[in-house]
Amino acid sequence: MTVIYEINVLIWLGELSGRYGRRITLGEVPGEAWDEVARPGVDTVWLMGVWERSPAGLAVALRDESLLASFRDALPDLTEADIAGSPYCVRNYVVDESLGGPTGLAEARAQLASRGLRLILDHVPNHVAPDHPWLTDRPDCLVRGTPDDLTRSPEAFIEAGGQIYARGRDPYFPPWPDVVQLNAFSDALRAAAVETLVAIGDQADGVRCDMAMLLMNDVFAKTWGDRAGAPPAEDFWPYVIPRVREHHPDLLFVAEAYWDLEWALQHQGFDHCYDKRLYDRLLHEDAESVHGHLQADLAYQRGLVRFLENHDEPRAAATLPGTRERVAAVTVATLPGATLWHEGQFEGRRVRPPVFLSRRPPEPVDEELREFYGRLLPAAFDVRVGDWSLLTCTGWPDNDTHRNLLAWSWTGPDTRHVVVVNDSDAPAQGRVPLPWYDLQDRTCHLTDLLSAQSFDRDGTELLSSGLYVDLPGRGSHVLWAW
Repeated sequence: MTVIYEINVLIWLGELSGRYGRRITLGEVPGEAWDEVARPGVDTVWLMGVWERSPAGLAVALRDESLLASFRDALPDLTEADIAGSPYCVRNYVVDESLGGPTGLAEARAQLASRGLRLILDHVPNHVAPDHPWLTDRPDCLVRGTPDDLTRSPEAFIEAGGQIYARGRDPYFPPWPDVVQLNAFSDALRAAAVETLVAIGDQADGVRCDMAMLLMNDVFAKTWGDRAGAPPAEDFWPYVIPRVREHHPDLLFVAEAYWDLEWALQHQGFDHCYDKRLYDRLLHEDAESVHGHLQADLAYQRGLVRFLENHDEPRAAATLPGTRERVAAVTVATLPGATLWHEGQFEGRRVRPPVFLSRRPPEPVDEELREFYGRLLPAAFDVRVGDWSLLTCTGWPDNDTHRNLLAWSWTGPDTRHVVVVNDSDAPAQGRVPLPWYDLQDRTCHLTDLLSAQSFDRDGTELLSSGLYVDLPGRGSHVLWAW
């Protein structure tokens, strides 16, 4: 199953340069640094922010006081040299020369491949930078405006190359000041998107599509109305993805997706879509809510990306303090679907640097947390084999703490595992039914892969009553049964 490790390339290379006392680009990363990336249990690396950033977009950011304030919050000793511009304000889908250019990326991909890792890169389908070549070469790819639009709504339109274009946006927020809106209904844009994605597929093994749901016919029509023209008969992604896969049949498509549109995007061709709903439930709701979420169709769940943080979300160490992060990490690591980890998460970083920045503040490493993740990732790799089943815990009339327990099993050809987590701050006891009917009349040996504790239990009792568990608040078991 796909396990993705996201790296902010600009910050990572800057820190490597400081560590080695010389400028490091993608083509010059020492082997030992790639070895550190190739953690047991990770099979895919997302190098976030490799494309050419926009000088025009940077100029907008440097004038935006609210953005500058957020930069200072994250980096109190901020200087203008630390502000590189947004990686999602793409000037061109060419690897930035400051990062090593296309040759450097090719070397990075080769280094990852030699360690058994795939590479995924970003695609931003909804908008481009105001100095992107398409504004002059392919104006029909963009949502156009008029001089009157610019006069009435200068915050929503921009003049570039003698033309008026709409600024990029989604239907729920004001326009973004540093980007120009692409037209999902345009035949020219659809053809250009295929070309772009084929070119990305020449350089990587997968693509993470930013805000993918914005290009869906109904969402785009809601956002732009008649200005974009009539919706085509075929939706954007069902048009684009098959044409890209004619060139790259195995290219992995990952969608950043919200608003409960994950199922629709899976049916439109995406391999995986963000599971923001699980993220929100783990942070803000209880075990019964999470259990309900996990009752969804298994094919749907296999197409989700489970995560606790990424470059858009706060750091897990800041939002899930102490053992809360650990039990949530056990949850996302051992469920079906893809898993996304974020560079710095394993070390307990608490500051999420805005993607505009090339530097972040130093923070102490949480050695206990790093050691925990060092055990969890390979354990999760061993666990997620075969068939997954959600289990329903039971309790007693005078003790309903079992409601705070979540449990599931994995049954492979030669392996069996059961995961139990206490999604509450208080102790919880309960019985966990096991689906392995050949336990009758034999002893079942259980080993916790995270603590190395071992238990022997009577198989007949396990079948009749279930596995008894007594977990402290935010405790967990990741058990190998044999």
